[in-house]
Amino acid sequence: MLRRFWLFFAQAVTVLLALMFIVVTLKPQWLQHQGELGQQLAEPIVALREVAPGLAGGRAADSYADAAQKAMPAVVNIFSSKDGSLPPDPRRNDPLFRYFFGNRNHGRQQQEQPATNLGSGVIVSPEGYILTNQHVIDGADEIEIALSDGRTTTAKVIGADPETDLAVLKINLPNLPAITLGRMDRVRVGDVVLAIGNPFGVGQTVTMGIVSALGRNHLGINTFENFIQTDAPINPGNSGGALVDVYGNLLGINTAIYSRSGGSLGIGFAIPVSTARSVLESIITTGTVTRGWIGVEPQDVTPEIAESFGLNQNSGAIVAGVLQGGPADKAGIKPGDVLLSVNGADITDTTRLLNVIAQIKPGTDAKVHLVRRKQDLDIDVIIGKRPPPPKQTDEDEGDEDDGGGG
Repeated sequence: MLRRFWLFFAQAVTVLLALMFIVVTLKPQWLQHQGELGQQLAEPIVALREVAPGLAGGRAADSYADAAQKAMPAVVNIFSSKDGSLPPDPRRNDPLFRYFFGNRNHGRQQQEQPATNLGSGVIVSPEGYILTNQHVIDGADEIEIALSDGRTTTAKVIGADPETDLAVLKINLPNLPAITLGRMDRVRVGDVVLAIGNPFGVGQTVTMGIVSALGRNHLGINTFENFIQTDAPINPGNSGGALVDVYGNLLGINTAIYSRSGGSLGIGFAIPVSTARSVLESIITTGTVTRGWIGVEPQDVTPEIAESFGLNQNSGAIVAGVLQGGPADKAGIKPGDVLLSVNGADITDTTRLLNVIAQIKPGTDAKVHLVRRKQDLDIDVIIGKRPPPPKQTDEDEGDEDDGGGG
């Protein structure tokens, strides 16, 4: 009986092996199809490309997340409020007035709401110093700072420089994140930059672009202009925020945009970190910014002026007026003189003249090379201290500063 069972089992195994051999030889796809059915739970139904497990947590070469994470904690939101209330109306205390006219304070209540101006700032020192734009905090009665970690505090204005539109604030909080200052001598047109701020009040935002141009001036934005131009989107609320490089280092303070709609059109301007650092150190040290000044009203040399004065170049600054009793007047500079250099620095236009003289310490003796009636002259001028710009009122708002020539 047992022998017969083993004989039957052996014959059955032989038949199965023979059938398997025939299937593998003639119809191998049958076995492949059966194998795929067992793998459907582990593999996708359609062919998908997926990053290898070892690369899932890696850093992409074109990501700027590290730069953003390094700089973002140092960028703060600034809420500056002004008391927009109207003076009290003494007639409201008159019972007869209230009887006839009632309580007509609805319009006044709307005007008494404090005006809030939203902007950004950058913590540049663990001691709590913040750089921002002067127009963000101009006229504010109270300034509140909101950090990215959720902390809020009030800020004190250390000083402001309207001629560069920069202001320095200070807060007193422990463990403050401070941004690292970059170097302008390493910045090139085409470098990738990130703009960090609080556009339209939506919250801290990072945008990307490149450096479109360097040394932009003659824009009529500030008295002293040396802007970084960028196409990184800058919108209202970004003012005072940070423009950083791909390593998270501060390159500039976002200041203005060129726009016809109120939003970014790909032309934004930032104050270079070199200018911001100079203003910061001067304000912290003295409470103000001290600049050189000679008291002239300059104009650019046009081709027509160059021809009439017999100049060989279409550059320089012609003196249109001299302030009586000012440094230039005392040194003998006269209207009609064409200034070509100051202490060896070439003067190409009025903006260059303004910047060169502003960087000279007041009280310093400077050598001015000029042309007077087709004759070259060298005149020594004792540089004076540039007076503060006059404060604008509602009546003269929009009037242009005469420049002062430095």
